[in-house]
Amino acid sequence: MISPINLFEYEELAKTHLPKMAFDYYSSGAWDEITLKDNRAAFTRVKLRPKMLVDVGEINLTTEVLGASLQLPLMIAPMAFQCLAHPDGEIATAKAAVSASVVMVLSTLSTKSLEDVAMVDDGLRWFQLYIHKDRGLTRALVERAYAAGYKALCLTVDAPVLGKRERDQRNEFTLPPGLHPANLTKMSGLDIPQEKGESGLLTYFAQQINPALTWKDLEWLKSLSPLPLVLKGILRGDDAVRAVEYGAQGIVVSNHGGRQLDGAIASLDALPEIVAAVDGKAEVLLDGGIRRGTDILKALALGAKAVLIGRPVLWGLAVSGETGVADIINLLKEELTTAMALSGCARLEDIDSSLVICR
Repeated sequence: MISPINLFEYEELAKTHLPKMAFDYYSSGAWDEITLKDNRAAFTRVKLRPKMLVDVGEINLTTEVLGASLQLPLMIAPMAFQCLAHPDGEIATAKAAVSASVVMVLSTLSTKSLEDVAMVDDGLRWFQLYIHKDRGLTRALVERAYAAGYKALCLTVDAPVLGKRERDQRNEFTLPPGLHPANLTKMSGLDIPQEKGESGLLTYFAQQINPALTWKDLEWLKSLSPLPLVLKGILRGDDAVRAVEYGAQGIVVSNHGGRQLDGAIASLDALPEIVAAVDGKAEVLLDGGIRRGTDILKALALGAKAVLIGRPVLWGLAVSGETGVADIINLLKEELTTAMALSGCARLEDIDSSLVICR
C-alpha cells in the first residue's frame, strides 16, 4: 500500500476502511453542506505575501495556549464516537497527541471514558462539554473531568439542537452493537437510540441536551470547578465580547465543521472580527477546514493563537490507528515549517496580518 502524503489522500483512503454510515457521519455537513464546503473555500480566498531574504535557517513552531507549552500551534478538536474509525478510538488519538505535545480535546460523546483517556499520560487534555437537561449529569461530568486532570472545559455553544445532517437521516445513524457513549452509559444509562427514518443522534440531542442555555448559565458552570472555560462555536464579535465578560479565557471560532447551521459564515471569515473584538483579553483559536500547513499559516496571520483539526484525525485513525493520527500531525507540522520558511517567518511571532490579503 502506498502511504498517503497529504491529508486529502488520507481522506480518500479512509473511505475504503470505513463503513458507509461511519464515513458519512464523519464527513457530512448540515442540509446542503454549503458551510462545510465554504470552510475550505475560505482558505483559497486568502493569499500570502511572503517576505524575502529573511534568515529561516531554523524554524520555531513552539507556542503557549492557556499557559501550556505546545510544540506547534495545533490541537485536536473534540470529535464523538472515534471507535467507529478504529477499535482503539480516543485512546489512540490521545497517545498520538501526547507524543506530539499537542492538546487533545475529548468529546462528551467519546467511545472511551474520560478516565481511560486520562490514563494514557498526563497530557494536555481538555474536556468538551454539552450541557444536558439533567444538571446533575452535567455537574458529574465536570467533576470527573477535573478529578481526572483535564486542564480546561471547552463548552460547545452552537448546538442547542442538532443540525439536520441528511446523510445521517438517510442512513438512520446509530452506534453499532458494542459501542456506546462511554462517559454517559455507565453513569446514567444514556445511549444513542435506533430511530426509524431519522438519525439517532438527532433524537438524542432533542431528548437530552438543554436548548434553553443562556449566558447566565456560564456562572453556574464556572462554579463547578476551577478549570478555565473555553467557548467553542463563536462566530460574531459581540458574542466574543460577551464571552470575555462572562469569564471565558479562550474562544474557538467555529461553525462546528459545517454540521450545525448551514449557510453560516466560514470560520476563517469570522476570525478577524472576533480577534479585534476580544482585543487580547482571551486566547482565540480556530477550527474548520484546516487541511494544509498554509491553512494554519493563514489562520495565524489573521490572529488565531492556534488551530484545531477534526476530520483529518479521523481519517488517520481509520487508516492506521495511532500511527495514522501521528502522521496527520507530522504532515501538518512539516507543511507549516516549509510554509513559514517560504514566507520569511522563522518564529510564530513573525507571522502577522501583513502576510495575507483577503479577497
